[in-house]
Amino acid sequence: MEERNFETDAIRAQTDRSDNKEHSVPIYLTSSFVFDDAEHARALFADEVPGNIYTRYSNPNTNEFIEKLCLLEGTEDGIATASGMAAMYTSMAALLKAGDHVLACRSVFGSTHQILNTIFPRFNISYSYADVNDPDSWESKIQPNTKMIFVETPSNPALDIIDLEWLGKLAKKHTLILNVDNCFATPYLQNPAKWARHIVTHSATKFMDGQGRVIGGAILGTKDLIKEIRFFARHTGPAMSPFNAWILSKSLETLAVRMEQHCKKGELCPLK
Repeated sequence: MEERNFETDAIRAQTDRSDNKEHSVPIYLTSSFVFDDAEHARALFADEVPGNIYTRYSNPNTNEFIEKLCLLEGTEDGIATASGMAAMYTSMAALLKAGDHVLACRSVFGSTHQILNTIFPRFNISYSYADVNDPDSWESKIQPNTKMIFVETPSNPALDIIDLEWLGKLAKKHTLILNVDNCFATPYLQNPAKWARHIVTHSATKFMDGQGRVIGGAILGTKDLIKEIRFFARHTGPAMSPFNAWILSKSLETLAVRMEQHCKKGELCPLK
């Protein structure tokens, strides 16, 4: 990330220009895509060749949005989701199974709490909360069946801050997946993947859009974890619309200047 320019990546990373020579990337409002022949379709569905099949799977607009975010966050791969909560749920449900345990920071968004407290117990997935102000207690809360650590930093709405370097080492020590909700800081202020190359989640609805126009989410991470998450998402359907992806990709072009202004006005503290 030190060798790249945030503003340049946010503006210049975009879908290839079509034969129409458009200056601005068009919105691909299509449910599906055509194939050269039956063999091409087979190869696409088998993931043997790259390409778009169905907008629930991928679309040039969502592809562009995710490509930008991967550059900005320093991650290998990612998927776009219909909302921030779709990202939170999918990033956990795709990687957990009955009998698993999640360790989470006590201060989490209300709907995330409902996933942990109400929805996951239906599938025999348990959880424990840990206090960010008592880091010495976290290790004692890790159980033999703990699979994932989930945190928000800064948290919503309490704005609790977690030491990601320390947390990354803890996750590595116990071979746990670290899932960090980075929506309040955005990739402009911090990159959780620097400390643990696992999962970074976003509600793109907030600072990423910044203007209250659309809702959306993103899940970013290592290729192996995103492969599992993508399979889950393809068959459960939390897909972002092409229009929302187009808006959010444009929003990223101004993210740096907007976050700078938020910080200068005291709405956020610089986390770099």
